[in-house]
Amino acid sequence: MAEPGRSDVNGNDMIGNLIAARESLKLSLEKSKALGFALEKAGPRLDEINHRLSPLEAAVRPIRADKEALIAAGDHINRAIGPAAAVLKVFDAVHGLEKSLLSDPRNNLPGYLSVLKRLEEALRFMGDNCGLAIQWLEDILDYLEDNVMADEQHLLNLKKSLKGLSELQSDGEKAGLDGGLLNAALDKLEGEFRRLLTEHSVPLPMSSSSDLGEQAAISPSLLPVSAIHKLQAILGRLRTNNRLEKGISIYVEVRSSNVRASLKALDLDYLEISLAEFNDVQSIEGYIAHWGKHLEFAVKHLFEAEYKLCNDVFERMGLDVWMGCFSKIAAQAGFLAFLQFGKTVTESKKDPIKLLKLLDIFASLNKLRLDFNRLFGGAACMEIQNLTRDLIKRVIDGAAEIFWELLVQVELQRQIPPPPDGNIPILVSIITDHCNKLLGDDYKPILNQVLLIHRSWKREKFQERILVSEVLNIVKAIELNLETWTKAYEDPILSNIFAMNNHYHLFKHLKGTKVGDLLGDSWFREHEQYKDYYATIFLRDSWGKLPGHLSREGLILFSGGRATARDLVKKRLKNFNEAFDEMYKRQSCWVVPDRALREKICQQIVQAVVPVYRSYMQNYGPLVEQDGSSSKYAKYSVQTLEQMLSSLFLPKPGKICKFQRQATQ
Repeated sequence: MAEPGRSDVNGNDMIGNLIAARESLKLSLEKSKALGFALEKAGPRLDEINHRLSPLEAAVRPIRADKEALIAAGDHINRAIGPAAAVLKVFDAVHGLEKSLLSDPRNNLPGYLSVLKRLEEALRFMGDNCGLAIQWLEDILDYLEDNVMADEQHLLNLKKSLKGLSELQSDGEKAGLDGGLLNAALDKLEGEFRRLLTEHSVPLPMSSSSDLGEQAAISPSLLPVSAIHKLQAILGRLRTNNRLEKGISIYVEVRSSNVRASLKALDLDYLEISLAEFNDVQSIEGYIAHWGKHLEFAVKHLFEAEYKLCNDVFERMGLDVWMGCFSKIAAQAGFLAFLQFGKTVTESKKDPIKLLKLLDIFASLNKLRLDFNRLFGGAACMEIQNLTRDLIKRVIDGAAEIFWELLVQVELQRQIPPPPDGNIPILVSIITDHCNKLLGDDYKPILNQVLLIHRSWKREKFQERILVSEVLNIVKAIELNLETWTKAYEDPILSNIFAMNNHYHLFKHLKGTKVGDLLGDSWFREHEQYKDYYATIFLRDSWGKLPGHLSREGLILFSGGRATARDLVKKRLKNFNEAFDEMYKRQSCWVVPDRALREKICQQIVQAVVPVYRSYMQNYGPLVEQDGSSSKYAKYSVQTLEQMLSSLFLPKPGKICKFQRQATQ
C-alpha cells in the first residue's frame, strides 16, 4: 500500500497533465479553426490568381521563344502597322465627317457635296487599302500561331474580326466601313433633289380650256439656272454612287405630276371616253375640235418645255438618259391618252360625217409632224412612235374608205323612203356640206394628201382630178336620188313641197362654192327654175283652190231672197272651213327648213287666201253673224286666219334625223 502523501502528489501531477493537454488541444483546435477560416477566405483569391496566370503565361511565352523567332515577329508587325494605321486614321476621319453629312444640304449644297466627295475618297482609300492591311495582319496571326507566341483564344478572336473585314472587302460594301453614313448622306441628297424640283415646278396657270387661245403663248417657267446647276451636281454624286435611277425616278414623278396639273385645267375627261360611250362621231364632234387644239398646246408648250428641261438637267448623263427620262414624263403625264382618243374615233362606225372628223385628226397630227419627230424620235419613245404611226394609218385608211364609199352610199340611200314631212333628207344636207368642204381650201389639200398616201401604200397613182370627178359624181347621184324620192310620195302636193325644198337647198348651199364653180351657172339656173316651178304647182294645187269655195254666185243683190242668200253663205263658209281645216291639219306637219323660202311661201298662201276671205266676210259675213250659230260658220277671223297661215311649215324642235348607212354588197 502506497504512502498517502506520495499518492496525492502523483494524482495532482496527472490532473495537471490532463489540464495542460486539454488546453493544448483547445489551443490547437482554435488554431485549426482560424486556419480553416483563413483558407476559406483565400480560396477566391487563389482562383483569381489562377485566372491571371494563363494570360501572364501567354504574355511571357514569347520571352521563352527563340531569339530568331522574336526578331522575325517584329519584322512582320512593323510591315503590318503602316497599312493598318493608315486605314484606322482614315476611318477616324470618316467619323469626323458625320456631323456635316447628317446636316441639311439646302443650307450649303456646294459645301455638302464637297464633304460627301471627301467621304467617297476616304471610303475608296479604305476599300483599296483595307485588303492590304488585312493580308498583313493575317500573316502576323499565322506566324504567331505557328511559333506558339500568342494565346489561342486571343488568336481566335483576331481571326474572327479579320474574317468579318475580309467579307466586307470582298462584297465591295462601303456601308460597313462607314456605318451607313454614305447611304444616309445620299438619302439627304435625294431629298434635296426632290425639294429643288418641287419648289420650282409650278403648273401653268389656266382658268379653263376656253382661255386656251390666250394661254397658248405662255410656256411653263423653266427652272432657274442656279437650280439646274444644283440638280446637275446632285445627279453627278448619285451617278457616282450607283443611285442615278432613283434621281431619274424622282425627276419623272415631280415633272410628270406638274404637267398633269397643267393639263387638268383643260377639262380633258373626254380623252377617257370609250367606244361604248358614244353612238356616233356626231355626239363627240365638239370633243374632236377641242382635241386638236389641246394636242397642239400640249406638244408645243408643255412637252416642248419638258424636253428642253430634260436636256438641260441631264445633258451630262448622256442622250439615252435624258431622252428616256422625257419619254417617261410624256407617258406618265397622260400624252398617250391623246393618241388613244384618236384611236377610239377611228373605231366608231363609218358614217359620212366621220370623214371630216378624220381629216381634222389627220390635219392636227400632220401639223405637229416635225414636233413629233423631234420630241419623240428617239429609241426611248418607241411606244409613242408606234401608237402615233398606228393612229395615222387608221385615220388615213378610215378617211379614204369613207370617201370612196360615199358615192355607193348615196346610191343605196335611193331605196330609203323620203322624209314624211317633205324636209331635206339628212343624206342631202350632209353630202352637200361634205362636197363643199372637201373641195374647199381647208379640206381639199388634206384630203388630197390622205388619198395620195393611201394610194401610194397600194402602189397606185393619184391625181387631183380624180378627187374632183368623184365629188361631181356624188352630186349627180344626189340629183338622181331627189328624182326618185319626188316620185315616191303618194300625195302629189307633199311631193311638190319636197322637190321645192331640195332643189332650193342644192341651189343655195352649192352657189358660190368650189363645187358650184365646177357645176356651172346653167346648173344653178335649172335648179332655181325647178324650185319656182314646184312652188307654183304646190300653191296652185293646194291653197290656190281654197278661194273657190267662197263663190259669190247667187249672192249678188240677194236675188234669191235674204234667207236663200244666208243659206248659200253658210254652206260656202262651211265648205271653206272644212277644206281649210283639212289642208291646214295636213300641212302643219310639213316642213320648209329655209326661213326665207318658208316666209315667201307663207306670204304667197296668205295673199292667195286672206284677201278673198276678208272681202267675202265684209260683204256676206253680216248675213250669218246675226244667226245664233254664227260661230259655226264664221269660224275664223281674218287676223286668226292670217296668223295660222303665216305659221305653217316651221321645223319641229328636238327632231333628230339620222343618216342610215347600208352595207355595200
